[in-house]
Amino acid sequence: MLKKIFLASLFLNGFLSFSQEIVSTTPVELKKNRDVFQTLNEDKKEVTLFISDKIKVKAIRLNEKMGIMDSLSAERPIAKTYTNMIGYNLNNDNTRLFWSSNDYEEIFTQLFDLNNRKIETKQYSLVLKEEKVLQKFSGNQNFYILSVLKKGNNLKLHIFDKEGVHTEKLIDFNRFKFLKSDNTRTDFYGVLKENLLPFEAPFSMQNINTKNPTSLTESAKKRKCYFNNKQITITIDTNVDYTQVFTIDLETFITTEKIVRQRSISGDRFYLSSNSFYFENKLYQVKTSMDQFYFSIKDLDSKLIKEYDASSEKQIDFKNSEMSLEGSDFGGKRTLTNSSQFIRKINNLNLGISCYHIGQNTLIAFGGVSSEQQSTGQIAMSQFGLIGALVAVAVYNPSMESFNSYSNRKVVKLEGLFDDEGNHIKGELQPLAFDKIRTFFDKNNDVSSQTLFKMGDFYNLGYYDNKTKEYIIRKFAD
Repeated sequence: MLKKIFLASLFLNGFLSFSQEIVSTTPVELKKNRDVFQTLNEDKKEVTLFISDKIKVKAIRLNEKMGIMDSLSAERPIAKTYTNMIGYNLNNDNTRLFWSSNDYEEIFTQLFDLNNRKIETKQYSLVLKEEKVLQKFSGNQNFYILSVLKKGNNLKLHIFDKEGVHTEKLIDFNRFKFLKSDNTRTDFYGVLKENLLPFEAPFSMQNINTKNPTSLTESAKKRKCYFNNKQITITIDTNVDYTQVFTIDLETFITTEKIVRQRSISGDRFYLSSNSFYFENKLYQVKTSMDQFYFSIKDLDSKLIKEYDASSEKQIDFKNSEMSLEGSDFGGKRTLTNSSQFIRKINNLNLGISCYHIGQNTLIAFGGVSSEQQSTGQIAMSQFGLIGALVAVAVYNPSMESFNSYSNRKVVKLEGLFDDEGNHIKGELQPLAFDKIRTFFDKNNDVSSQTLFKMGDFYNLGYYDNKTKEYIIRKFAD
C-alpha cells in the first residue's frame, strides 16, 4: 500500500510554477537498494521514470508537465545472472530495457508496452571472448554495444534495433597507424590497452554528452567518444603531439580518420601535457608545459580558427572567472593569483578542457583534476562513470553522468566565454544550473535515489532526503 501511495503521489503532489525551486515534496519512507532513473522521448516530450529494487521494476510514463500518463510493473531479471542495467532503446511509445551479466555475454531485455499493458522479454547470448567492451549508446531507436577485437585493429558494433533484432557490424581500423604515448608503434588495441592509471584504466573510453556541462573529471580522459544519431566520434589524446579523431558513420559503418596536430612546445616531452574536446565539428585543444599554456580552436582539417596563449610572464587574458584551486591538502577553495601558478598546477594534474553552449556562445572550462583520493559508498553516489550496482544511474541519467561535485579530488580550473568564431567575450558569468545543483549537494549530502534530467530549459533533480523521509523534486535553470 505504501508503494502505491508513493507512486501515485510522487509526481502529482505539490507541483508549483516553474519560478519555484521546489516542484514536488512527497513524504514517504523508502527501502534501501532502490534505484531511480529515467529515459526521455524528446520527440513527444515524455519521460519514462523507472523505480527498481531487488524484486521489481516500475515504469511510470510522464508528460511534459510531469503528470502521470500510465505505469506498469515487471519482475526484475535474475540478479545473480543479470547484474547490470546497461541501456535502452525506444519502440514508438515503449521502452526496452537491457540488462546484462558482468561480462556482457548474457543479455536480457524487457519491453514495457504501456499502451497494451504487457511486458515482452527476450534473452541473448553474445560471444565476447575475443572482445573487450568499450562503451554503450542509445539512439536511432537502437541500442549499441561497442567493443574492440583482441587480435587486430577492428572494432565491432552489436546493434539491437527497435524490434529487438541483434546484428553485428565490423568496423575496420587496419589502414590507420597508431603510436603509444612514448611514440612506439602499436595497433588500436594497443592504444586502448595502454595503462593510464590511476586516472584512466585500460580499455576505458569516456562517453561525452555535450548537451550538458562536462566536468573536468570526464573531459580530462585521454580516450573519449561522442555519440549522436548519425555517427560515433572517437578522440585519442594519449600522444602529446596530436589528437587522432575517428568518425564512424552509423549508416554505412565506414570510418574516417583525421589527425590534428597539437601546438609545438620545446622541451622534454615527459613534462608536456595535452588534451582536446570535440564540439560542433571543431576541435578545442590545450597543451601545457611547466610554464606555457596554449589553447587552439581548429576544424578537423587542422585549419586554425583561433589560438590563445599564456606563460609565466604573460597573464591569461581570455578568462571570465577566477583561477581557483579546491580540494588541496589545506582544504577549502582558494584563488590563484597569477597564470604561473595556474599553468604549473594544471600541468601536474590531468589536463582537461570542456565546452558548453550558453545561448549563441560557448562556455569553455580549462583546468586539471587529480585522481580520486578516496572511495566510499556515499562518495560513489556523487560520482559518475560508475560500475556495478550503480550503473543504472549512469546509463539512464545522461545529465547526472555529466554532473560532478569533484568530491575527493584536487581541481584547478578557470572558465572563459567565446563567440562562434572563437573570439573571447568579456563580462561576468552567471551561475549555471549545474553550479546551483553542485552547491545544493555541498550543503545537502544526506540524500539518495538521485535522478536528474533536462526537459525544455530546466533540469529536474529528484532525490530522497534521508533525514526528512521525503522524495523531493527541484527545478534548476541556467
